[in-house]
Amino acid sequence: MRATRGMRWAVWLVCVATLVACASGPVRRVSEPSARIQQLTVLADGSWTADLRIENFSSIPMRFDSFQFAMKIAEQDAGTLSAQPALTIGPESADVISVVVSPTVAAKLAVADGLAGRQGVQYSLDGTVTATPDEQRQREFKVKRSSALSPAPGLPGVLR
Repeated sequence: MRATRGMRWAVWLVCVATLVACASGPVRRVSEPSARIQQLTVLADGSWTADLRIENFSSIPMRFDSFQFAMKIAEQDAGTLSAQPALTIGPESADVISVVVSPTVAAKLAVADGLAGRQGVQYSLDGTVTATPDEQRQREFKVKRSSALSPAPGLPGVLR
C-alpha cells in the first residue's frame, strides 16, 4: 500500500513540475543591438555607400525604426549615417542596410590613401539605434563600435 501512495506522490509531483515549466514559456530576452560597416564603396561622384550590418542579439524579433551614427574614418570626422528603415530583424539574426554618405574631404583623403596603398583604414561609429522589441514599447540603444576596413581584392573602390 505504501509503494502505491509513494508512486501517486511521484506522479503528482511530475505533473505539477511539468505544468509549472510549461506555464513560464520561452525566455523573452531583449539585448542591445550592434552595428558595423560591412562594406564601404566609393562612388564616381565622390560620395560613399555604406552597407551597415545591424545585429539583433535578442531572443525575440525587433523592428529597427531608425539609427543615427557619427562616423569617423582614420580619426577624421567622416559624416553621419542615418536612416529610418523600419526593418524587422528576427531573433539572434542580422540584416544589412545601405546608406549613402557625403563624406568630408579629410575622410575622402584617408580612404583614398588606404585604397591606393592597399592598406586598411580604421573607422568608428558612435550613436543610437531606435528599435521596438516584438509587442513592446520603442527603446533607444546607444551603440559605439570601432573596427577597420580593408581594400577588397579585385573590387576597386571597395573596403570591407
